[in-house]
Amino acid sequence: MSLHLSWDPCFDQRSPAFAPLEGALAALQRSHWPERHALQERIDRQGIVTASGASLRLVAPASRPAGDRKPYELRVFEDGEVGHRDENWHDLFNALVWLTFPAAKAALNARHVREMAAQRPGRRGPVRDALTLFDEDGMLVLSTQESILQLVRGFRWKELFWQRRTEVQAHARFVVFGHALYHKALTPFVGMVGRALLMPVDSGLFSRPLEEQIACLDARLTPILSAGLRSPADLQPLPLLGIPGWFEHGEREAFYDDREYFRPGRRAA
Repeated sequence: MSLHLSWDPCFDQRSPAFAPLEGALAALQRSHWPERHALQERIDRQGIVTASGASLRLVAPASRPAGDRKPYELRVFEDGEVGHRDENWHDLFNALVWLTFPAAKAALNARHVREMAAQRPGRRGPVRDALTLFDEDGMLVLSTQESILQLVRGFRWKELFWQRRTEVQAHARFVVFGHALYHKALTPFVGMVGRALLMPVDSGLFSRPLEEQIACLDARLTPILSAGLRSPADLQPLPLLGIPGWFEHGEREAFYDDREYFRPGRRAA
């Protein structure tokens, strides 16, 4: 995967994977890289704050005082400072996720800080490992049918993505949260895996406007990140390239026979 892709004003049209960012992108200038001050204006307009009440601010990495070794998560929590490099996809997606899921991002950050205070120096523990995985590569699998979620839990990928793809397209949604996962989706590759939380939802959610769906998910995700996520084992591996309609790889039945990518899981193996 290339880490230095040039700007593409239509990047969000490459795949439905980018759909959750629609609202955050709506008011941005798309002819060139979104500038930090433009992103900051959106953040200020939404009134985004961390769990400590600090206003979120995108700051250049060089703006840190010399000798300041405050950990990244603590700096975000106490000072509201999120390091942001210009013309950088990874940092752009991080800002867009803050704009899209502000309550969940704040909860995730606050949980990091609580866990840091509870751990001995130099120790991370399973909770912080899980939080980092979700922050980078996390996603949500939503479905109105429990049987679809059971297929995900059972690593039954071909049945899920190919044999029941019409049903999945009608009764399930896949929502990317992790900013690194958005970055990877720009140049999708075999081996790209999300770390998913599974959520049963009622049928009315999918008929609501996207903005309302995202707000609902932000609210539902916040308590999970605040207290529910315990270890990386709570996150379900999910091979993104198999999601119907997302990437061209998934339009051939034989693709789902690649057991190196669509792994059966330990129990099934």
